[in-house]
Amino acid sequence: MTTDQILAFTVIAIMMAVFIWDRFRYDVVACCALVLAVTLGIVPVDKAFSGFSDDIVVIVGSALVVSAGVARSGIVDTAIKKFFPNLNTLPTQLALLMIVVAVLSAFIKNIGALAIMMPVAFQFARKSGASPSKYLMPIAFAALLGGLMTQIGTSPNIVVSRLRSELTGTPFTMFDFTPMGAILTIVGITFLLFFHWLVPSRTKQNNSIEEAVEITNYTSEVSVTAQSSVLDKPMSELLKLGDGEVIATAVLRGPARMSPFPDLVMREGDVALLEGPSKALDRIVSAGRLQLSGKPLREKGQAQPDVISVEAIISQESPLRGLSAKELALSYTRGVNLLAVSRRGERLKERLGDLTLMAGDVLVLQGSRRNLPGVLQDFSLLPLAQREVLLGTHRRAYVPLIILALAMATTAVGIAPVPVAFFAAALGMVVFRAIPLADIYKAVDGPILVMLAALIPVSDSLRSTGGSALIAGWLGDVATNLPAWGALALILVTAMAVTPFLNNAATVLVMGPIAVSFATNLGFKPEAFLMAVAIGAGSDFLTPVGHQCNTLVFGPGGYKFSDYPRLGLPLSFIIVLVSVPALLYIWPVR
Repeated sequence: MTTDQILAFTVIAIMMAVFIWDRFRYDVVACCALVLAVTLGIVPVDKAFSGFSDDIVVIVGSALVVSAGVARSGIVDTAIKKFFPNLNTLPTQLALLMIVVAVLSAFIKNIGALAIMMPVAFQFARKSGASPSKYLMPIAFAALLGGLMTQIGTSPNIVVSRLRSELTGTPFTMFDFTPMGAILTIVGITFLLFFHWLVPSRTKQNNSIEEAVEITNYTSEVSVTAQSSVLDKPMSELLKLGDGEVIATAVLRGPARMSPFPDLVMREGDVALLEGPSKALDRIVSAGRLQLSGKPLREKGQAQPDVISVEAIISQESPLRGLSAKELALSYTRGVNLLAVSRRGERLKERLGDLTLMAGDVLVLQGSRRNLPGVLQDFSLLPLAQREVLLGTHRRAYVPLIILALAMATTAVGIAPVPVAFFAAALGMVVFRAIPLADIYKAVDGPILVMLAALIPVSDSLRSTGGSALIAGWLGDVATNLPAWGALALILVTAMAVTPFLNNAATVLVMGPIAVSFATNLGFKPEAFLMAVAIGAGSDFLTPVGHQCNTLVFGPGGYKFSDYPRLGLPLSFIIVLVSVPALLYIWPVR
């Protein structure tokens, strides 16, 4: 073993130990490991920042933006309420998510399938009151398992098929992977369903103080129009859209004020006074196609561009104190709509226009991004938090799904590689205003991308110093004395162990020839061994960095490095236990 190989193994071992210790943030640890590797000379200076241009960083960053666009569209809420209105418990929700993402992953890139289903997971978490972390890791693992079922589901399958063609003259076909992949997917999802409790409840690690502030009693008024989905339906159907988080305090029908009984049928022109969190109010408005108070904001006869909503507190010095919205006429004088009001410790039953504003009231104001700062300053209003307020903002419901479908279609037919397709999809979200330009960098999880970019050259030091070849030599010495099932298990476990330090495609390129050499020396057919390499490389459940799917949920789930082996280690053991006999049966070695 050379000095460089010893140094490479040492740096990676120290880095993994600090990750598991979890005293420092993961991106800082990765950057320190990179600096140490460059200082020791195992990562060349000109390669130190090569990770920032790596495809994996582009894919993960773009997928986060695409997922945010899909979540913002509101189409997820609509689909859940339409097709699964009574899916309220965590096990049933998790079962649906894992089955859907696994099936999708068999036919599209598994990270694309995960990007589609992540917003659904967040909606289910909110509906059941569970932490999103209870959903995200299991569906990421389900995406990995589903990708094993076809040749195009995951990169290792594509690479191992090409290797078989080069080494034996016959490639694997599209569905040669299906028997093994289907068995492992069924077994894996069953395990995840019964042992999801191994995943700890986490909150996102980089929440700001402002994001922790929550107003729970906004009062808003909405009008029923001819286009509303709740037209001629009872009040109970309207409130159901808020998942029990919203109550109605009154219904105004012309001059009459009516009690909001559950069986009250909503008519065109009715105005309902609703109370609840802003996100729940937004769900009701968007799903029910209701009209908020205020007038359409226009500029020179056209709709104002870049309309946003913000939360602001009325200060003691504000000239709004003691006045009503009707008296202020903000829509006409300043081009701003008052959408909702919250007053601590009090349930508001007046129309927003008639309500006398007080110091300490929290307002949701709608206006253009250019206009609102001046209004806040002129009226001595204090912005509550730099967080997204969707109430009153325009969403293009189907645009994000169309963009994502096009991206996945272009990768499926080979028109564009995955990084280019997903980057174009993220750009499409901006161009077609599926997500505001100012919110793009909120969707991109900076610490995750920095961690990935720093880890890539550090992990590659195993290959560049010859460390991976050294491991291959050790395996060769051990495997020659093992029976078929032992050699197969060794190849599978080694591929699983190596994948976190190489990318999964590189693992196949390194381990594939070794597997074929094993098979030849032992007098066995190579197919089962190549399949074992593909399964091992595609089944990284132990770290957040071995596969993009694991990385994609790392930040949003608020996970720690040590959370992955808690669920991933027993799952990996089961995969090995099931794979070896199944491979020997489906792909006989003699």
